[in-house]
Amino acid sequence: MKSMAKNRSRNDTANPALSIWFQAARPKTLAAGIAPVVVGTAMAAADARFHALSAFCAFAGAILIQIGANFANDYFDAVKGCDTEERIGPVRAVQAGLVSPGAMRWAAGIVFLAACAPGLYIVWRGGWPFVAIGLVSILCGVLYTGGPYPLGYLGLGDLFVLVFFGPVAVGGTYYVQALALPPEAVIAGLAPGLFSVAILTVNNLRDIEQDRQAGKKTLPVRLGRTFARVEYVVSIIAACTIIPLSLAWRTGHWGAMASILVLVAAPPTIRTVLEKTDGPPLNDALARTGRLLLLFAFLFSAGWTLWTPR
Repeated sequence: MKSMAKNRSRNDTANPALSIWFQAARPKTLAAGIAPVVVGTAMAAADARFHALSAFCAFAGAILIQIGANFANDYFDAVKGCDTEERIGPVRAVQAGLVSPGAMRWAAGIVFLAACAPGLYIVWRGGWPFVAIGLVSILCGVLYTGGPYPLGYLGLGDLFVLVFFGPVAVGGTYYVQALALPPEAVIAGLAPGLFSVAILTVNNLRDIEQDRQAGKKTLPVRLGRTFARVEYVVSIIAACTIIPLSLAWRTGHWGAMASILVLVAAPPTIRTVLEKTDGPPLNDALARTGRLLLLFAFLFSAGWTLWTPR
């Protein structure tokens, strides 16, 4: 055990830059980009329209755009003074002096540019509407914390993640494979979108005091902690019950109701969000909410694919 610890220590020391960039990508939040691609792909597969290369490009594009947005957020929150030494969340690279503002700005641009590579194939296969989807996704990733009227600072972040990590991501993933878009794919997208709202809510609940001081008017800042906690619980429950039930009733895919099992694993995380106000427990709750989203994506997708209407 001691030798393993020493090896990890040597690896961290040997690759400090890699570790810094890995943490700046915010891996605990990337479930928000992965899950809707999984759901959209499973729904396409259930309709015998799975297309491997399209699924891979949708996955790569979603992850790259999210990482680019996280880099942009790291940069803009630091230069706008929202991230300070009093920050109680995970370390942010620019604010902590681990990465220069210029390097982070360039990194965000490079990652967004890299997202254009899978995007070109998606546009070739799915058509010009994906140009608009891709450009708007990147633009919103920048404007979430950048520009004169950043979405996150105006309290519009919840709507942004609901739409783009929900119906847009699931519907787009389905369409680029099937070249058709049934309403069920859009409705299903609301579930991962709601989970993404829950992830953002934990983040904003944790940072409520720092955001208030910096003039970042998130919904918890505007409406208070009680609202944020209710929003979190409602988002989780609605994603696991109302959306799958409505889809099962509409289509006969009753296997989608397997997602309700997420509620068996959710109570410890919900309890933390309802009871805690300090950083470490809410940081852990954010990571666990991401895992709940991945569990939902697996259960919903497996149930949708294996239990098909007769």
